[in-house]
Amino acid sequence: MIENGDRSLAFQQRGMPDGSPVFMFHGTPGGRLGPLPRDSLLYRLGIRLITYDRPGYGKSTRREGRRVADCVADVETIAAYLDIKRFAVVGRSGGGPHALACAALLPDRVSSVAAIVSLAPHDADGLDWYQDMSASNQLKYKVASTDGREVVEERLTPEAMRIAEHPWKLIDSLYAEMPLADRRVLRDGALRTVIEKSYVEAVQQQAAGWADDVMAFVQPWGFEVSTIDCPTMLWHGMDDVFSPLTHTNWLKQRIRNSVVRREPRAAHFHALDALPDLLLWLTADGPEFASPPTYATSPLMAGSHH
Repeated sequence: MIENGDRSLAFQQRGMPDGSPVFMFHGTPGGRLGPLPRDSLLYRLGIRLITYDRPGYGKSTRREGRRVADCVADVETIAAYLDIKRFAVVGRSGGGPHALACAALLPDRVSSVAAIVSLAPHDADGLDWYQDMSASNQLKYKVASTDGREVVEERLTPEAMRIAEHPWKLIDSLYAEMPLADRRVLRDGALRTVIEKSYVEAVQQQAAGWADDVMAFVQPWGFEVSTIDCPTMLWHGMDDVFSPLTHTNWLKQRIRNSVVRREPRAAHFHALDALPDLLLWLTADGPEFASPPTYATSPLMAGSHH
């Protein structure tokens, strides 16, 4: 935990203490305790993985009105505390835009970036932002863009309170919308346990971080993805309904030094299996020349949805 004036920033480190540093951004809702590769695997990969609670989640002090770009200051604070000069970044789903923000705004410090099942900017030119998106996500984002933060938080608070008591309620509420690929991933009992613990921690401040994330996604992000110049991996399950594939296709067209992997018969939660290979790609020498990862299922569990 880092105390900075009247603000707290909760983070954790896993893996090899002197390994290649990688900052990972959690989904929405989520937190630093989300599903991660086992420590033993991180050691074999030579990875020092750093995760943190975005403001309003877990134990990190809320910052109302935060933009996607504001995560850069949080990462700089943690990096300074840990004396890390240069690092890679990866974000899954709601973490994807935040990872891209670091790549765009810290060009001298970010060596490479991976955005997994990421959203594109809400004002993305030429993109039908809601096309192929689940009804529940469409409703959240449309309410946010028309009615504002207070209404979003009012709607999400009862859901956050239910999750605190019964953490699997969020997954249950989405089950009818899930493609078969997601349902198969979530049959794993160990994964379910980690996700449940992560959700309970995420809603310690009820819907604060969740509502602020949703608002940040539908407002200007505070940077242009076209300015990203470091090696960039874009991964997406082709059956994803929570963050549609069209968002990654749009990002690919605008990030010059990017490679894309569109995974057939995979959806939103299959990204968890892809993470170990993506971490290896991020920390390889000269990732811009490396082949895209193979995405063999790898052991997870050290422990978010979209």
